[in-house]
This record gives sequence, structure tokens and C-alpha cells, in this order.
Amino acid sequence: MSEFDQEVLNRIAAQAKNVTLRQVGADFMLASTAPKYSYNFSWQGRPIIQYPQDMVAMQELIWSVRPDLVIETGIAHGGSLVMSASLLAQLDLCDAIESGTTIDPRVSRRRVLGIDIDIRAHNRAAIEAHPMASRIQMIQGSSIAADVIEQVGAAAANYQKVMVCLDSNHTHDHVLAELQAYAPLVSVGSYCVVFDTIVEDLPKEMFPDRPWGPGNNPKTAVWTYLKTHPEFEIDRSIQHKLLITVAPDGFLKRVA
Repeated sequence: MSEFDQEVLNRIAAQAKNVTLRQVGADFMLASTAPKYSYNFSWQGRPIIQYPQDMVAMQELIWSVRPDLVIETGIAHGGSLVMSASLLAQLDLCDAIESGTTIDPRVSRRRVLGIDIDIRAHNRAAIEAHPMASRIQMIQGSSIAADVIEQVGAAAANYQKVMVCLDSNHTHDHVLAELQAYAPLVSVGSYCVVFDTIVEDLPKEMFPDRPWGPGNNPKTAVWTYLKTHPEFEIDRSIQHKLLITVAPDGFLKRVA
């Protein structure tokens, strides 16, 4: 580890104990959620609906894990699928450079698999027309339906390094079912990232038209899942580094 790397780790550890700084981050999350701040961003032309800090975190995770397959529940406009696909394309390029081989950028074994109960026609068309489309596969259906789980499991069986991102229905029961279905597919050393765990930390009044809220959300599902799954641990160093994230307690690393 370089001196700079150690300095980074020391700063992150210090931030974890910095009550003032953490409160500023929490205040920003509270103030920015209702105005839909996360809807302002895109990746390679597709709306992504993520905070920039979480986008950077995903880039770091994909670079470090070097997955062959990224499974994502929740597609929306497809920005996250495109981002993951573009990062996997960069990994392919790096592999080619390191091995001294020539690759066809349109051909890759690495894939992104997206699942959504409602892939709207205009979004599907835009994703399929994107330059990253050859790396993206989509399944329409409920992420917790038996046939969808079976399809995803069959696809994942062909890959060695798998990462999972859960960002669909945010109720406790739905996310817990997703964890039970897809977390086992995550390879050791990789991550299952559960988005919108921040719901637990926001006022219930912020979700008047949603079935989720404090006490019933992705974070409560994570806590329940981890009670019986010691093979996963919350990597809190990520949220301590970001300070601003929709996924506190949501970066789950598979350690066994």
C-alpha cells in the first residue's frame, strides 16, 4: 500500500467519527431528496437517477472486483445499465492491453443483466440503440417471480465473478425476497449493493404515495437478511467515504 493510499484510509476513518461532517451529509440528503436532485444526471446520454457519489462508488467497485456479470433489478431509463456496461467495456480493453491481444469492442463475454417489471417501450428502444447495447440483456417481469429468478440463475451460472445491484420495489418484503434470490449469486469478494436504504433515515412524510417508509424499506430488509447470512458484511468504509449516498448500510461485501 502506498503512502497516499494509507492517507486515504486514515481520512475515511476520521470522517466516520466526524459528527459535524456526517450531519452535513445527512442534512443534504434530507434537503435534496424531495426536489429529486438525483434525477438531474445521465450516463452516456441515458438518465441514471443516481447521486454522483454513488456513481463514483460503483465505478470503484467494478474496477476493483472486475466482475464478468452485473445483475441489476430496476431499469427505468437504463442509465445504470449503460454505466455498468461501459465500465465492463473498459475492463475488456484493459484485459486486452495487459495480455497484448486485439479485441473486437462489440464482442465481450462480460454482460449486464437488467430486470424490471415494466420496461417501457421508449426506454427499451433507447437502450437497444445505445452503443453499449451488445453488452446488455434485459428481462421484463417481477424480480421476485420464480420464472425470472430461474432465468437469472441460469444466466449467472455461466460467470465466475458476479455483482448484484438491487434498486426496484423498495418495500421490506420485496427487497428481502430479492436478497434471498440474488445475493447467493454474488461471488466471494464481490458486492451486493442495495440502493435506497436511506429511506429508513428520512421522515415518513416524504413517502405519502409509496408503500415503503421508515420501518419498511431496503435497510430493514438488509438488517433482517444479515441475521442469518454471515457470508455477507456491510462495508461501511464506502458510506463513510461518500458521506452522501442513498445506500447507507447497503454496500454488502461477500466475505465467505
